[in-house]
Amino acid sequence: MAKPAVITAIDLGTDKCITLIAAIDPETKGLGVLGMAASVSRGVKKSQIVDLEQVQETITESLDAAERMAGLEVHSAYFSLSGAHISSQNSKGVVAVAAPNQEIASDDVARVIEAARAISLPADREVLHVIPHDFTVDAQTGIKDPIGMTGIRLETETHIITAMSTALRNVTKCAHDLGLEVDGIVFSGLAASEVVLTETEKELGVVLIDIGAGSTAVCAYVEGALTYSAVFPVGARHITQDIALGCRVSLDSAEKIKLALSQEILAELNRPAAESKEALAKRKKQDEKLDVSKLNLNEQVDSLSKKTLIEGIMVPRIKEVFVLIGKELQKNNLFPLIPAGFVLTGGGAETIGMVEVAKRTLNLPARIGKPMVLQGMIEDIHKPSFATSIGLLYYAKQKGSGKVASKTLNIKLPNSVGDVVKPIVNFFKSLIP
Repeated sequence: MAKPAVITAIDLGTDKCITLIAAIDPETKGLGVLGMAASVSRGVKKSQIVDLEQVQETITESLDAAERMAGLEVHSAYFSLSGAHISSQNSKGVVAVAAPNQEIASDDVARVIEAARAISLPADREVLHVIPHDFTVDAQTGIKDPIGMTGIRLETETHIITAMSTALRNVTKCAHDLGLEVDGIVFSGLAASEVVLTETEKELGVVLIDIGAGSTAVCAYVEGALTYSAVFPVGARHITQDIALGCRVSLDSAEKIKLALSQEILAELNRPAAESKEALAKRKKQDEKLDVSKLNLNEQVDSLSKKTLIEGIMVPRIKEVFVLIGKELQKNNLFPLIPAGFVLTGGGAETIGMVEVAKRTLNLPARIGKPMVLQGMIEDIHKPSFATSIGLLYYAKQKGSGKVASKTLNIKLPNSVGDVVKPIVNFFKSLIP
């Protein structure tokens, strides 16, 4: 019986580093999670590496824990990449079909994509991805797969994502110093799109907004093809900083307050509608304040005004992010092409008020995007904050990647969540204030 191929995904973010180890079932070709771990990121600022040694310690901590859960040793991995240095442009390529009978082969497709890739770039930038929109064979447009068709002239329009050479080299150096091969470096927004957006949304026209702690990645799809990509240097941590400044508390306390506020608002939404007038009036009065006395804050704070926190501090910052994104989309004339609206993902998407402010600011539909469920996963990691790491696994699988582990200890695809529930639940319990 063939051994399952193993894929490792490492999502190095500003707030945390997530490692997922999954196996591809040789029969069903399905992905099953074998190991998962997350550690607090150190040495990363605004999604870019600023301290190699601390980043290596972060990756080691996360990878070791995932390896222990999976019972195998990892030698290579896919890495995510983000940061304000990411940029994109669209390019066209044209070639003549090489075969005498004018039948298009895979070599012709490779040549036309390579022709589109030949763009002028500064010396400090490199091409990260070349993604074909569609192909044109002679006068016939809109072809998704031209292989086997007959024609003389083959054209393609592609979306090219570029990154700073230093950012790519820093990721590669971290991996090599830890004894890891780099299977691929993938733009975080592209990875998240793999598992958050539906094919219908892509065909209609949709924008993915991946809100991380230190930056926000944006990917716009028009007629099923990626058309625009960018990263803005504003994220959920800026909201935390605003709370810290506005309430005069530390960043750790501000993060606890933000999480407590989110839990409180969700609890309010889940309350039964039928209440007596007296009970309703009493609850409304209580709901004006957020009780933070149980959060063990270093500062002597017992309660805070919810209205001040949400409308006075958080909403203005959230609106600023969406105004910034809206200006870029307007500049690229994308608003008429994205009727499906916006899909928010990433850890910052769960911040209270995100969807409502997005709808009001951008005047289009918006929803929270959760990644698809993988075999062996539990509900606790079926969250927007895991979209990029799960997307890396799907991206690798589509590329035909995956290697049989050289040293394994009882590797099996999990048919149930029994073997992985306890360590993951313990991890999330440790995050609860």
